[in-house]
Amino acid sequence: MTRRLVGITGPPGAGKSTYAAAEHERLRAAGTPSVVVPMDGFHLPQAELVRLGRRDRMGAPDTFAVEAFVAVLTALRDARAAVRVPGFDREIEEPVADAIEIATDIPIVIVEGNYLLHDRDGWERVRPLLDTVIYLAPDDAVRRERLIARHIAYGKTPAEAEEWVARSDDPNAALIAATAHRADRILH
Repeated sequence: MTRRLVGITGPPGAGKSTYAAAEHERLRAAGTPSVVVPMDGFHLPQAELVRLGRRDRMGAPDTFAVEAFVAVLTALRDARAAVRVPGFDREIEEPVADAIEIATDIPIVIVEGNYLLHDRDGWERVRPLLDTVIYLAPDDAVRRERLIARHIAYGKTPAEAEEWVARSDDPNAALIAATAHRADRILH
């Protein structure tokens, strides 16, 4: 079986998870099995982020286990054995080990995450493992509103949410936007 890995990327708040879920549902309705693999499952655990002094920048490229992410994508390309991948629990902001199993008969894996097109610090090995990458480019004001609402929904005050977006999400968004030209398609 030939397996296709389809990347969905864009800045924080672009709607990657929503778009990936909709694609998964569209494929299911058409009779094509697929699974969504969120890059968020490869966040370093909170304790490790604190130990490294990176907790206040969670979401930056160096706050993910890029080696593990590349290893999983490589295993998924092979498609000869089932692969278990971590999920992510937004309530506790922690990866959840082995949350998703991808059987050998799944022909399409939708990989969604921020740094699929990033070109340094180990991330440059990701793009060649993906068959196609779609970049989501929403209106920046809408993206920021979504992020602030998400942070509030998960326990931050409005002021804390706005501060987090300005300190962490916006710099990450700028870094990610600079990679959009490497996508196969850009959706506005």
